[in-house]
Amino acid sequence: MNHCTRCGAKVALRVPEGDSRLRHVCGRCGEIHYLNPKLVIGCVAEWEGRLLLCRRAIEPRHGLWTLPAGFMENGESTTQAALRETREEACARVVIDRLFALISIPHIDQVHLFYRARLLDAEFDAGEESLETALFDEPRIPWDRLAFRSVAFCLETYFADRRAGAFGFHEHTLPPP
Repeated sequence: MNHCTRCGAKVALRVPEGDSRLRHVCGRCGEIHYLNPKLVIGCVAEWEGRLLLCRRAIEPRHGLWTLPAGFMENGESTTQAALRETREEACARVVIDRLFALISIPHIDQVHLFYRARLLDAEFDAGEESLETALFDEPRIPWDRLAFRSVAFCLETYFADRRAGAFGFHEHTLPPP
């Protein structure tokens, strides 16, 4: 960051009074510019025992499979983000059950949240950011073609919980690859 988004003046990296981290601080108006992690929100959406996956039409990881998920927008709740991303990526309607997984990824400044959800019907299709969508049972998940480690963690944990007969809440931190 070079310039203040408030007044346009140059910013400098320094530790503001009462803080403990380097921040971009405006030399003119004093605005402190905080850089915080981005939230990626999605669903583990089930229909008749199978899970909905999307094959990515965009980078990063073009052509690989993922759960319907994406960046949360300002002005929406996490459940609204999960519903929107599922509609956008898979043209699917779901009912959110509850939060299933929170995955911290500090080395890329992201937090991924996945909700358990149920498809309202078997009507789904590839949205603008997907090449295709499909339902998979556990043995047919394209494990070697998953786009993200957070998705692999979420799917593995989901199937383990389902085999155990009880779904829990799972918090995990992914180290750098």
